[in-house]
Amino acid sequence: MNREPASTRLEGLVLVLILIAVGGSAGAASFTHVHDWTMANSPDNTPGWFGWANAVISELVPIAALLTIRRRRRTGAPIGYPMVLLIAAAGLSLAAQLAVAKPGPSGWLLSAVPALAFMALVKLVLAPAPTTQPMAPAAEPAQPIRVQVAEQVTTEPAPPAAITPTPEPTPAVTVPASEPVDVPVHLLPTARFAAVQHEQATGAPITPAELADRLDVSTVIAGKLLTTIGGVR
Repeated sequence: MNREPASTRLEGLVLVLILIAVGGSAGAASFTHVHDWTMANSPDNTPGWFGWANAVISELVPIAALLTIRRRRRTGAPIGYPMVLLIAAAGLSLAAQLAVAKPGPSGWLLSAVPALAFMALVKLVLAPAPTTQPMAPAAEPAQPIRVQVAEQVTTEPAPPAAITPTPEPTPAVTVPASEPVDVPVHLLPTARFAAVQHEQATGAPITPAELADRLDVSTVIAGKLLTTIGGVR
């Protein structure tokens, strides 16, 4: 870490002392002018602290505005509103100095010196000090880039593999199934009556062949009818 020489530190200390002395004197004179101007234009029996309150407001608002401007500049924020406050407060302080001065250029100038000096010192203290950029080190000469080219090797393509045809699958032969026989619904009452009558007359259940003879249908249909009505036991 680089330390500042003793002479630089001494100069900085002297500058601070000068700023404090001049700023205190200028501020006291400016405060007094604003106080006197306020009391001279206020109603009778106005307390004295009212004049000092106006003096504090008119002299400290510019400092607060300058601090806000510096902070907003660092962050990139707009500075329009604090700049308006700075100009308005400075104008108020300067108007107070001129109001209590003797008419004439000399009186106006001498009376405005405290306000102008105070604003100048505030600007001097709050202004950012220029920073010296460190010198960049000299760039080293660029080394030549060496590119190694690999030898291109060509290989003959491999012969294609022999393709053997695959035998086509033989389609399976499907045997059509016998179509189901539908039960004639309109013959169910007649078949049930014939089965009951035959069983009452003979004491034995009717067979599909006997039912086929009575209903004049095939044996297959007669068997389906008996199965549906529950006649086969």
